[in-house]
Amino acid sequence: MSALSGLVERLRESRGFRHKRDISDVLSRLPASAQAVPIGDDCAAIADGDGYLLFAIEGLVSDFVRTMPWFAGYSGVMVNVSDIYAMGGRPLAVVDALWSGDAQAAADVLAGMAAASAAYGVPIVGGHSNVRSEGAQLAVAIVGRARTLLTSFDARPGDALVMAVDLRGRFEDPYPFWNASVSAPAGRARGDFELLPAMAEDGLCDAAKDISMAGALGTALMLLECSKVGARIDLDALPRPEDVDFERWLTAFPSFGFVLSVRPEHVGAVLARFASRELASAVIGEVNASREVVVTRGNDTALLWSLREEPFICAR
Repeated sequence: MSALSGLVERLRESRGFRHKRDISDVLSRLPASAQAVPIGDDCAAIADGDGYLLFAIEGLVSDFVRTMPWFAGYSGVMVNVSDIYAMGGRPLAVVDALWSGDAQAAADVLAGMAAASAAYGVPIVGGHSNVRSEGAQLAVAIVGRARTLLTSFDARPGDALVMAVDLRGRFEDPYPFWNASVSAPAGRARGDFELLPAMAEDGLCDAAKDISMAGALGTALMLLECSKVGARIDLDALPRPEDVDFERWLTAFPSFGFVLSVRPEHVGAVLARFASRELASAVIGEVNASREVVVTRGNDTALLWSLREEPFICAR
């Protein structure tokens, strides 16, 4: 087995990939939806007047809430905000459901939520709490609006696959969370996210997904599957920080990170938009009709996933 094939096998068995694969079974048990995009995107999108209402919810793993309650609270808001922007929208408000063993643990989570609310300009307008629970759990839901949608269902063969990420951060050990938000100057994180709806409204892009627990490759895989396409991805092209283990970076969950499918004529403008905010971005591959996701590194090539043979998140 080549080094790259071994890397692919480890990614396929990683916690992020395994959690995403669970989605397929859940989706298979849900009825069809009449919303603007199929179930399985970053947000539900419901046509409403001159745009779309966006809804999303994120649940955080209990060990994270238990061991890092402040950052878990911050992340609960942050990841929902990212989902709204990934769909070309702007967030309006969040609510939360919090379970903790005592009032102090709840206070730490809520303090983190309040800090993220201020950083992203998104009010917390209600929720549910239980401070006499046997375990620590947190779920945060969000509502937003979009004028022009970005979706996971509009990548086309011939598109450039672009990765954009904020490298001005650090890992929150021992977790794979790359945090470039908490220490950012006031207003920077929110301003960076504003690039996404602006590009959607300016017609520069119509397919995107924020990088989640499955890392950049897992996120690209989800986008490509939803669009019923494939891609060839050059791992050497991925933007990444210096002095960070390469394999760990492939599983990173960044506070600002997106994979976009961009028509060739718009690639220069899209990269320039990210550069204007000092965000790293690069073309990492090309979308094709194969329904296979192939990765390369140097002269080595490996099949990450055959979407023709095996679903990732989409139910058959």
